[in-house]
Amino acid sequence: MFTNIETNRLVLKCIHHSDRDLIFEEFQNDFINRYLYDEEPMTDISQADELIDFYTMVESRKQNRWVLIDKTTNTKLGTCSFHLWNPENKEAEIGFELMEQYNGRGYMLEAVEAIIEFARHKMKVERIKAIVSVENKNCIKLLERLGFIKAGEEEAEFRGQIYLHNVYVLKI
Repeated sequence: MFTNIETNRLVLKCIHHSDRDLIFEEFQNDFINRYLYDEEPMTDISQADELIDFYTMVESRKQNRWVLIDKTTNTKLGTCSFHLWNPENKEAEIGFELMEQYNGRGYMLEAVEAIIEFARHKMKVERIKAIVSVENKNCIKLLERLGFIKAGEEEAEFRGQIYLHNVYVLKI
């Protein structure tokens, strides 16, 4: 069901254990973890293996993660994913991370547009949800540019502190 996707500048490759170094680098990175209030930063490469195991379970699974690869340099830039896919309700939740040095170049916009189309045509999703820290202005800007509408707020407790998140929804 889940396949690689190609855009003008990117290959979105379904995650594989060969991506463990990228996943470990991503999820121990302060820039990436700045607004993630659900997991501690990774401290051991085995945690990357566990995350990859989750996203590569035998189908039919309710999640997939793609690695963004620049076609011209073959550089891994970040990841994007769907999780909590509910085929009966035709909805899924989206998430994405881009290494800091690649921000501002339109890579994530290109990748997310592609996986939204994948969700529409292959997953038969009609509604995509995104939960984002109210402090993550760049992510909010991207979601709004893609047509996501703020549908509410929710709180998350992390490390004994409460963090406010916006809930965005895109009807496709």
